Amino acid sequence: MDHTNVAKGLVVVGGVILAIGLVWYFWGDKLSWIGHLPGDIRIEKENVRIYIPISTMILASLLISILLRVFRHLMH
Repeated sequence: MDHTNVAKGLVVVGGVILAIGLVWYFWGDKLSWIGHLPGDIRIEKENVRIYIPISTMILASLLISILLRVFRHLMH
């Protein structure tokens, strides 16, 4: 593997982390619906809390797949 490809990958990953941080910082209060979608399972008992974010993870997976497909299309 060429070191320039690794460097480009690290720059892209850093940019994505930076973008997520900026969105979270400036618009975090408007994104409170994330994790509370229909289909997310939340069980709360006296001493136990179980949270299974099925719908949120499906939405995140779709978004990441679309972004990766666009990124790969732009790189070729």
